[in-house]
Amino acid sequence: MNTASQTMSRVAGKVVLISGAAQGMGASHARTLAQEGAKVVIGDIQRQASLNLATEINKEQGSEVAVFCELDVTDFAAWEEAAQLATDTFGKLDGLINNAGIFTPGNAENATIEDWRRTIEIDLTGSYLGMKAVIPHMRKQSHSSIVNVSSIAGLTGFRDRAAYSAAKWGILGLTKTSAMDFAADGIRVNAIHPGSIETPLNANLERGFGQIPLGYPGNVTDVSSLILFLISDESRYITGASIAIDGGETAGNYLRQSS
Repeated sequence: MNTASQTMSRVAGKVVLISGAAQGMGASHARTLAQEGAKVVIGDIQRQASLNLATEINKEQGSEVAVFCELDVTDFAAWEEAAQLATDTFGKLDGLINNAGIFTPGNAENATIEDWRRTIEIDLTGSYLGMKAVIPHMRKQSHSSIVNVSSIAGLTGFRDRAAYSAAKWGILGLTKTSAMDFAADGIRVNAIHPGSIETPLNANLERGFGQIPLGYPGNVTDVSSLILFLISDESRYITGASIAIDGGETAGNYLRQSS
């Protein structure tokens, strides 16, 4: 069924590159943006899942609004190819969602050096390389938007998350300084910090929800709604922001009872 006529247009005409878009939050972001009028480049190392997603989105929208690009976020040449594909296919590039990431456990003593390096390379350096590749293309537009996906582990300390937390805090620093560096170019840069969101990445984590004031985990579509807002011109005066989407988890110590 062609549902293009049922779509909205909050990001109509915008072209957005999304890393780690084959599943989970990234796939949700791609669907949401396409439903609201954007063209999307699905960047991921998972070829078949990405191709399936692009096919699904194009069928839903009744036109070619999604393309796949094989993207290893640690490879700058791959990022350059993805950015060029966006402009070659859709004529421009307005948005980047640095969504790709991995999680490795361990503290500064027992985490492996290999896991540390791999986590920093994918989660932090991957975001930097993505920005480096897209900014020359985005500068050609009057308004564009970069959304860096951090985590609440980039806002507060977490036990046994040395590499992951360091990378996510690094994303926040990269976001803040870049917001100032590229504001004159009309490029907005913001960070979002998802909390307990149900995704394949955290499906096997053991955790409770008593520390969340709202009392339940979030859904990927909750995050996609925030992404949509930050990519759209509705957020044209927001840059350098750090936005938690966590049910209130980082608001304070919810588990400590008053006496």
